[in-house]
Amino acid sequence: MNFDELLAAPQFSLPQADKDRVLGAQLRELTERHRSACADYRKIVDLIFAGGRQIETPADVPFLPVSLFKTRTLRSIPESEVFKIMHSSGTTGQVPSRIFLDRETARRQTLALSRIMTHVLGGRRLPMILVESDGIVKDRRQFNARAAGLLGMLTFGRQHFYALDEDARLSVDGLREFLERHGQEPFLIFGFTYLVWQRFFEVIAPLRIDLSNGILVHSGGWKKLVEQAVDNGEFRRRFREATGLKRIYNFYGMVEQVGSVYLEGDDGLLYAPNFADVIIRDPLTLDVLPVGEPGLIQVCSALPLSYPGHSLLTEDLGIIHHVDNPQSGRLGKAFSVIGRIPRAELRGCSDVLAATVGG
Repeated sequence: MNFDELLAAPQFSLPQADKDRVLGAQLRELTERHRSACADYRKIVDLIFAGGRQIETPADVPFLPVSLFKTRTLRSIPESEVFKIMHSSGTTGQVPSRIFLDRETARRQTLALSRIMTHVLGGRRLPMILVESDGIVKDRRQFNARAAGLLGMLTFGRQHFYALDEDARLSVDGLREFLERHGQEPFLIFGFTYLVWQRFFEVIAPLRIDLSNGILVHSGGWKKLVEQAVDNGEFRRRFREATGLKRIYNFYGMVEQVGSVYLEGDDGLLYAPNFADVIIRDPLTLDVLPVGEPGLIQVCSALPLSYPGHSLLTEDLGIIHHVDNPQSGRLGKAFSVIGRIPRAELRGCSDVLAATVGG
């Protein structure tokens, strides 16, 4: 199966053994593609990973730490073919990642997101509440992660209502007007987790506003607001109790692999689409860990053609709960994200790879 065939098949439908074989072959081809086209990537693969070694499954694919995209220009296309540049959000004082897309990679991202979101939207364009201001998108050629996520979701909605003003204050009157027009039919709510909670839920909870026909999709976690974070179960419970909203879907993803969205199921766990997978590694040895043991999340995707982002070691800790559980309604690995690894523990791997590239 090629990438387009993986997209065309029902998502979350590949048994893990089949995914290991099919995705392993595609990732092997991508590794060779990027090794030939990106000099910095070739140095890492040749010196750290012994030239790419034998790749049979996603776990065999050489990986880059996501932090490397903050310090290096990593692309596998000439500058003349760059169609779009995306940036990670980056906290204050940090250099953001830069991700270079050509038209084909951008096309793949759009199609991939569309195929995944049909699982919660059924292919319909719904009236849409965006927990954002309408001024977030400025330069349409250079996006940060927040703007890219917003623009990617816009296509699934109609009659868009931007719920926040430029000072991130919720327009309650505007929300009531939207619900008067669309509240009796299914409608979509999208926003980043911390904004949805702090700027949306905490304002409307005392008002007992009815969102029972809504579908909430959120992502992005709590950024630097970890002390104020609400766990996923409480997030769902309190929304349901205060607003009647029951259909709530978190997803995991990053600008370094935009389009590779790991969507939450009805069981509250995250699942990889057909063209992507997750691996959990020991933070110290980087060995692959079995089901049930927490470690660093590695994400693999057959999507990126224009930059070597097909296998990335994240800075997130996660755990795989089960594989191919028929009761979940989805095949493959079910996982959750449980936090961030302390930066000091990441430095070893990142520094070795950065020194290799700089050599």
